[in-house]
Amino acid sequence: MDNLMYKSTRGSKEYLTSAEAIKRGLAEDGGLYMPLTIPKIDLDFIGGMVEDTYSERAFKVLSLYLTDYDKNTLHDICKKAYSDTRFIGGAAPVTSLNDKLNVLELWHGPTCAFKDMALQIMPMLLSEALKMTGEKKDALILVATSGDTGKAALEGYRDVDKIRIMVFYPENGVSAMQKLQMASQEGENVNVVAIKGNFDDAQTGVKEIFASSEIAEKLLEKNTFLSSANSINWGRLVPQIAYYFSAYCDMVKSGKTKLGEKVTFVVPTGNFGNIFAAHLARQMGLPINKLVCASNKNSVLTDFIENGVYDKNREFYTTISPSMDILVSSNVERLLSLISGENGTYSYMDSLKTEGKYTLTEEEKNNVKLGFKAGFTTEEETNFEIRDTFEKYNYLIDTHTAVAMKCAKDYLKDSQGEQVIVVSTASPYKFASSVIEALGKTCELEAVLAPEELESLTKKEIPLPLVKLHEKRIRFKKSIDKNQMAKEVLEF
Repeated sequence: MDNLMYKSTRGSKEYLTSAEAIKRGLAEDGGLYMPLTIPKIDLDFIGGMVEDTYSERAFKVLSLYLTDYDKNTLHDICKKAYSDTRFIGGAAPVTSLNDKLNVLELWHGPTCAFKDMALQIMPMLLSEALKMTGEKKDALILVATSGDTGKAALEGYRDVDKIRIMVFYPENGVSAMQKLQMASQEGENVNVVAIKGNFDDAQTGVKEIFASSEIAEKLLEKNTFLSSANSINWGRLVPQIAYYFSAYCDMVKSGKTKLGEKVTFVVPTGNFGNIFAAHLARQMGLPINKLVCASNKNSVLTDFIENGVYDKNREFYTTISPSMDILVSSNVERLLSLISGENGTYSYMDSLKTEGKYTLTEEEKNNVKLGFKAGFTTEEETNFEIRDTFEKYNYLIDTHTAVAMKCAKDYLKDSQGEQVIVVSTASPYKFASSVIEALGKTCELEAVLAPEELESLTKKEIPLPLVKLHEKRIRFKKSIDKNQMAKEVLEF
């Protein structure tokens, strides 16, 4: 069988294997890598996974995309990445709240966020890619984070041979727990720097560093090349497809869904990677009816899906769901490549860069609305959902899952009777102060001690990775202006 090849969303005629695409991260023309074709599966493929472990399910899905990887090696990578020691309580369990409403819990990994689902396996995929491509240089992973990606990437790449990692985050744009997790990160090959700005500033700065031939040459002198752990990297996005298959299999296994019946996923998303992975699963043949894109007050994606207009020229809000405080959602570009083609994608990305906006054609707009619905949540509604979900179901959710919960309830009013699955992206203990206040209490302790207070209030156990986190030594305290990012990279 020929290998599945990859190329840039912006039309470059260079075709790469998956290993080469994962190694590079971002295409030279600034585009994102996409497979030339999307693999197709049938119901027998899904039925054959129902009794599998999560690692087996992940292996079967990834095998369809990473065709140049040795099958035995890939199988071992999946088994190691999704072991019980890394994911205490299971990699991606589904909890049922009532007869139609379910929650896919993606936060049982070492950093208590859904990013672990990709960033526990991605370093292994990259290490293998370096061997497969005969790469002699060291890799420097650059990450812009709105909170969870940074810690998950740091943990995943900690002390990995021939790889160093540097994370930039907005100084006032992450929760106290997220900041503490990153600032206390262990490992000899890691670096963390705050910037005076928001996530979009950090993400733009990282993309500019990737696009700089001058920086590339200076790094080459140090026998180093750049790669990415953000969802712009295919190696970060492709593992996310697997948990949508896994959730569906669990719904079939529990009897809540019959094999072949469609379900709907409600995904809280900022950078559009998580929900785009679900879209790829649907394109492959997974029975999904709608994908509901749930946004917070920064509702740029809601407007895009409902009106076909992407406009970043708007006020930026800092909210209690900081991982979604984003105005430039990178992975929309991958969706554009499927509905608009290479020329359309290039034109739209150019308009976004020069004018800060673009508008889809009527046909493209209708294509988006065929598969997606969208909603957004105010701060007050987010708080209400945390309190209401706890009171009704004795189930504790974080500030991002709450956004999806509101959109799920709205969707259920007009649904076609299918099972609805809320994608839960973080432990409530990562945003303990906000969750305490949403429950109608005042947070009495300082933010880093809030998890103990939330545990006392709700009698829900703190996840092991967050226990006594406040006692860890702070290693990284630096904060810089956003225009100093390149200088920091070269110094590191």
